[in-house]
Amino acid sequence: MSDEPQQQGAAGHEGWAPREPADTPADSAAGAPAGEGGKGGKGKKPKRPKRKGWRRLVPTWRMVLGTFIFVILLCVGGFFAGYALVDIPPANAAATAQSNVYLYADGTQLARDGKVNRENVPLSKIPKDMQHAALAAEDRDFYSESAIDPKAMIRAAWNTLTGKGKQSGSTITQQFVKNYYLGQEQTVTRKVKEFFIAIKLDREVSKDDILAGYLNTSFFGRNAYGVQAAAQAYYGEDVEDLDAAKSAYLATLLNSPNAYDVATHPENKQRALGRWNYVLDGMVKEGWLSAADRKGMKFPVPKEPKGTADLSGQRGYLVHAVEDYLTSNKIVDEDTLDKGGYRITTTIQKNRQDAFVKAVDQQVMDQLDKKARKIDRNVRVGGASIDPDSSKVVALYGGIDYTKQYVSNATRRDFQVGSTFKPFVFTSAVQHGSTTQDGRTITPNTIYNGNNKRPVQGWSGGSYAPANEDDRSYGDITVREATDKSVNAVYAQMAVDVGSDKVKNTAVDLGIPSTTPDLTATPSIALGPATASVLDMTEAYATLANHGKHGTYTLVEKVTKDGEDVDLPDDTTKQAVSREAADTTTSILQSVVEGGTGTAAQGAGRPAAGKTGTAEEDKAAWFAGYTPDLATVVAVMGADPDTAVQTPLYGALGQPRINGGAYPARIWAQFTKAALTGTPARDFDLELEPGASEPVTPTEPVEPTGPEDPETGGATTGGDTEGQDQGQTQGQTTGQTQGGQTQGGQTQGQDEGQTQGQTAGQTAGQTDGGATDGGATDGGADQGGTDGGGTTDTGGGLLGGAVQNRDATPNARRSP
Repeated sequence: MSDEPQQQGAAGHEGWAPREPADTPADSAAGAPAGEGGKGGKGKKPKRPKRKGWRRLVPTWRMVLGTFIFVILLCVGGFFAGYALVDIPPANAAATAQSNVYLYADGTQLARDGKVNRENVPLSKIPKDMQHAALAAEDRDFYSESAIDPKAMIRAAWNTLTGKGKQSGSTITQQFVKNYYLGQEQTVTRKVKEFFIAIKLDREVSKDDILAGYLNTSFFGRNAYGVQAAAQAYYGEDVEDLDAAKSAYLATLLNSPNAYDVATHPENKQRALGRWNYVLDGMVKEGWLSAADRKGMKFPVPKEPKGTADLSGQRGYLVHAVEDYLTSNKIVDEDTLDKGGYRITTTIQKNRQDAFVKAVDQQVMDQLDKKARKIDRNVRVGGASIDPDSSKVVALYGGIDYTKQYVSNATRRDFQVGSTFKPFVFTSAVQHGSTTQDGRTITPNTIYNGNNKRPVQGWSGGSYAPANEDDRSYGDITVREATDKSVNAVYAQMAVDVGSDKVKNTAVDLGIPSTTPDLTATPSIALGPATASVLDMTEAYATLANHGKHGTYTLVEKVTKDGEDVDLPDDTTKQAVSREAADTTTSILQSVVEGGTGTAAQGAGRPAAGKTGTAEEDKAAWFAGYTPDLATVVAVMGADPDTAVQTPLYGALGQPRINGGAYPARIWAQFTKAALTGTPARDFDLELEPGASEPVTPTEPVEPTGPEDPETGGATTGGDTEGQDQGQTQGQTTGQTQGGQTQGGQTQGQDEGQTQGQTAGQTAGQTDGGATDGGATDGGADQGGTDGGGTTDTGGGLLGGAVQNRDATPNARRSP
């Protein structure tokens, strides 16, 4: 080693003198080795240089270490304090849950529910398949994990963020603590208590006892608390008799009973099936079920649910609809609502609700003969009515009786809406200023080709040539006439002209849920394959009635619990489509009531607009309509009461076919007349698109492509009685067809002049040289012998046009 440092140190020691305060950091640094390196040196340790600039913002390692230790000590202290202070409480009041009280809009009681259906069973009575299914669905590591599983919390958060389904992240122990000791409130205090109680419980109670408690306290839907009540509610058997497939379905319900009950929400079957497969696959993965047994399993469809006697009649349907509204709008979560204690004032008006029931009973239910006609057992009716100005649901008809037929026909989404969807196509055309393939603006008077099975033009997705009702052709026909007669060929082409994606978006803007099954952006969208509910359709038609202003329907006026108001969503209204688009649609729907397929709606005794519709294979018939004051939709549906399978309605009520212009329109008319008693009749205040009121006529003769008239030898291209939707008439008519013009109508039960259907009642009228002289009686009998009006081509072809003759002007071109 060199001696230089020692010499320097000695020199420094011998020559030491007090350092001046003004010494620079550099000088101090230079003197440091001398003081430290000298033998026996006693110099002061130099000061640490001051931190400057951005380094002043960076914490030192001492600060970081100190903070970390402090947090650890704080957490440890908090944990021990919480563990010491939080005791396992007695069971909560869930076992004696309060009732929820439901009130009509006027404050009178509608219904009271809340009786808890529970039967506790020991774990020894619960089959291993059921136990394993619950574990596969909710907590596969239950027997090996502690009461709190951080990994599960992280995994649940990740699955939720990546769209794999919402999961709570709570262990079964935590869920049992929430069910049995605490409540469903989403608060920090409750979560903290749940945390400490779960840890204590895990140390003091066996895993088997916790699992048994969890399966006996969990809510499975249908007012079933516990797995024994659920086995009875869904399969009518005791829990010990469940097989693996049924066990997996009940375990599926633990995640969301409302969403996965395929009987009450048929549209959710695919979601339920996916969750069911997830549970079974989990059982295989954990070694609880063999792959061979798993492969052969079929989805175990649950039985039709039955309501309690306290919810008989319409009460159960109304309560269920209100519950769905509260939970879907996140006003109250499902579990909390089921604990009871809420006082709920609905928007349902008792006098209008009673009027709806009376109309259905008198027009349909009293006419059924289930002994003489087996098909009458399958007849169901659904209806809804909304005040367009406030978006309040004022009446809802769900079915004959909640205790006999649990699924509400007003809210189910599994029947096609048929031609009641067509007005949305025209609304979209006006909204977007759409034109035909040859560039003409689409208005009520635009001419289209209405021939049967005419291929649509301008569609790149393949050939599409829809058939008209009864394979009838119309030749050139205006949009207004095509709406009156519900011509499929015209509206399929119009959907292409507008753009089927725009049509879909317009329907959603009007109020049809975007998730509606079979609401697809293709030309067929115009014919109504979508399965929107009656209530969905009522909301959309209420938007048209309100001049294009859309407000999401509401079923609730006020909710309180323990005297405190519960916050409700704000009432919001937006201009979904322009007033011109909505009002011009109303104008053509007025024509449907005045002289098209919906003449029976005239029985309401006031200005009305509406549209008839029929599902494929005649499994449902619809009438959707409105006055300036009320929007109402009625559907008559066919479903087997034992299997719930949809069935055609051929022969029901003694009629060959059921169409929207018959029973649904009559119910609509009787209800609307009663519901608006005391309210002055108002005309529609309409602002139409330019050109909407200009009459037009084709420049070339209309091709008479319909069946030949047996009396005149001429052909008819229209003329269906009570509309082209089905072709059934109401009213006994007298008259004859001669010389190419129709006088009067048709005789009872006979087909003359190519009108068809059955008749009951009397109507007299005459169609002479294209003008109709005669009118409808009893809200929907024949007009001019064609029950739907029509101009008569004196050359022998019955055009089936508008009664008010709005379609005669030169220079109209034919749409390709």
